[in-house]
Amino acid sequence: MKLRIITILSALGILFPSVAKAGDGSTAYNFLDIPVSSHVYGLGGVNISVIDDDLSMTEQNPALLGPEVEKQLSLNYMRYIGSADFAGARFGMAAGERAAWAVGIQYFGYGEIKSADETGFVSGTFSPKDMYLSASYSHDITDRLRGGITLKGIYSAYDSFSAFAIATDLGLNYFDPETDLSLSAVVANLGGQVKRFNDKYDRLPVDIRLGLTKGLGATPLRLSVTAWNLTKWHLPYQDPGDGTSSSETKTKDTFSSNLFRHLVFGAEYAPSENLYLGIGYNYKTRTDMSTYSRNFLSGFSACAGINVKQFRVGVALAQPHKGATTFMINLTTRLYEF
Repeated sequence: MKLRIITILSALGILFPSVAKAGDGSTAYNFLDIPVSSHVYGLGGVNISVIDDDLSMTEQNPALLGPEVEKQLSLNYMRYIGSADFAGARFGMAAGERAAWAVGIQYFGYGEIKSADETGFVSGTFSPKDMYLSASYSHDITDRLRGGITLKGIYSAYDSFSAFAIATDLGLNYFDPETDLSLSAVVANLGGQVKRFNDKYDRLPVDIRLGLTKGLGATPLRLSVTAWNLTKWHLPYQDPGDGTSSSETKTKDTFSSNLFRHLVFGAEYAPSENLYLGIGYNYKTRTDMSTYSRNFLSGFSACAGINVKQFRVGVALAQPHKGATTFMINLTTRLYEF
């Protein structure tokens, strides 16, 4: 059974590299790190400090949730690598003048994969999937400081195996509107498995994250820097070389590579409340997906959003690997406007 689970996880790793980590003794449930906001995805995939009236962004940091999301409904869809499709929905409500709550559901489907046992015998196909239900609550501690919490119930089904886990995100955000400065801290994915795939315990990707977003004076520009994976310093990766017969794959674990694999950079242009354009750079994505045939666009992402009548539409594009282009779209509306 254990060999069969590893075979399944290896197959998933072809489509979704972070899932494969579950087979090497590190963390599972790495799909929890995939953003549900096209705005966040376009700013590098991790951002906990951008202030925006968009409910989907609160999944990165529950402290970004506030009364401004009153009766807001947010839908998201992402076309990922291979046959993977992700989708979800969220609804938020104010709870007085200084608090808010939200509920959501997120689904991760990885297409159809062959099912094989430890001998390599193919017995058929299956459609692996992950999903979670979330409930969030936030409250203003002061006029500029807000705290929030998200509770997630996580279900995974791979062939005939299934598991269930519970995770909690804790977040803080400080926002000074006079200087357009936002500072955030998040402890993500605290929790553990309630039901295991087998007798092996799979750990959740617990993480500590810090974020800063700053507007540049009177210009409509904002810059963001997010530090993540702060529970560990060493994040080595494999450099495949130049692809020649004499080149060898080398493990990179230098100070500079570790530093930049912890950082995500984003910049956006927002001339009005109805429009934004953004770009991001994630060095960890670039190095995780690197091959000897380099892809210049790997690690870069872009996003745009526009308000059209009662609807807000956001889109994002990225090409983490030269053979795969990913696309995400968000649709947000306020039900009381109808």
